[in-house]
Amino acid sequence: MKERKRKIWWYVLNDYVAAVAAWYCLFLFRKTFIEANPFNFKLPFSDNNFWVAILIVPELWLLFHYLTGTYFDLYKKSRLQELGKTLVVSFFGSIIIFFILLLDDYVRRYSDYYLTFFVLFGFQFLFTAAGRTLILNALKQNIRKGKVGFGTLMIGSSSRANELYEALKSKEESFGFHFVGYLELNGSPRNTLTSELKELGKLTDLEKVLEQNTEIEEVIIAIESSEHPQLNDILTRLADRNVTIRIIPDMYDILSGTVKLNHVIGEGFIEIPPTLLNEWERITKRWFDVIASALALFVTLPLSAYIAFRIWWTDKGPVFYTQERLGQYGKPFRIIKFRSMYLNAETNGPQLTSENDHRITPIGKFIRKYRIDEFPQFINVLKGEMSIVGPRAERKYFADQIIKVAPYYRHVFKVQPGITSLGMVKYGYASTVQEMVKRLKYDIIYMENMNIMMDLKIMVYTVLTIVYGRGK
Repeated sequence: MKERKRKIWWYVLNDYVAAVAAWYCLFLFRKTFIEANPFNFKLPFSDNNFWVAILIVPELWLLFHYLTGTYFDLYKKSRLQELGKTLVVSFFGSIIIFFILLLDDYVRRYSDYYLTFFVLFGFQFLFTAAGRTLILNALKQNIRKGKVGFGTLMIGSSSRANELYEALKSKEESFGFHFVGYLELNGSPRNTLTSELKELGKLTDLEKVLEQNTEIEEVIIAIESSEHPQLNDILTRLADRNVTIRIIPDMYDILSGTVKLNHVIGEGFIEIPPTLLNEWERITKRWFDVIASALALFVTLPLSAYIAFRIWWTDKGPVFYTQERLGQYGKPFRIIKFRSMYLNAETNGPQLTSENDHRITPIGKFIRKYRIDEFPQFINVLKGEMSIVGPRAERKYFADQIIKVAPYYRHVFKVQPGITSLGMVKYGYASTVQEMVKRLKYDIIYMENMNIMMDLKIMVYTVLTIVYGRGK
């Protein structure tokens, strides 16, 4: 895994060099064809503006690529999707750089602006895409040769599981499945899998196995039709895990069109990715979150400064309050809020807030009513720990209690938690675990219908909640 992470720097270096090369070509183009200077290779090196831009522009491109989720496991990338993504990011990034650095440049006619933009966009896309394609081709070859693979767990030990394993093993090219073992379903018959793979336990041991084998990235569910009633239990247990789930389909699944063929010569699986959004939706949501959070922090700065002073003036204690919450895939993070309670408010252990809670300060009642206490969470959004809209982030203490009552709560960990949510808009704060479970249905509804328009609607309702002071 560490070696795979180091490969990301290949991408970073390629993108940096591509940005430098594209800007160099644009500079020569402008001096030669737009400003009509004689073509001279020494020209860029004697121009101060060139050096200033060459220090700024590549960093801007690396920021654009980072914010669009480019720098993650290269071995998981689709070359075709990456080409399309590079095209879109190059286009919109070129627009931003054009308006920041090029709009006030010298032109002889208005059409020179269009030429400048398309030359920048063309070179940027060409150089970036060419380098990325070469890198991904080399890495895909490592997968085919079996040099690199993904830790894979097989669930099931029936004849279907054995047939799949034998089929994958017989292929001349590897598809990246490095099996660490299998889990036997209670009562499922044993066969030759036992001699080929290590038995890691029963289905009830799934969580323990995943915690002990952190290299597992893929889970293949190979069960008989008679074992399908256990499928829902398996998917619920895997809902809060950052693993790709692959299910061997029945003929009904194939005819209904739910089977995704990952390789032209490979096996057909029903694939359940670890996130509910596809790559383009994740990019759009992330850009929206970053821009909206930066704007919100700037606009609310005067009010936040006043609230911070009032909180400090109340008891001379800290202005901010941080607390460990569970994020995407159950990963802990420190949520940031304006402090609304007196110091040492939870000396008796974790407690949910209630009406007329004596632990809340006078200024705390005001900021909770208008949700101002949650303004600092925009920092969590910028850090990538939260989204503006998503299920409420809970403490592990209460999450464990909810799971005992509603095991399907694990599904909320598939997405990033949010500052606001459909559950908060429709139900509001919960003062008991039973109320948390009631609110949960709205979070599940949101996850099944999440998109940018849904986020905008929830944000509008949240603003109305703030304006009318419907919080508590």
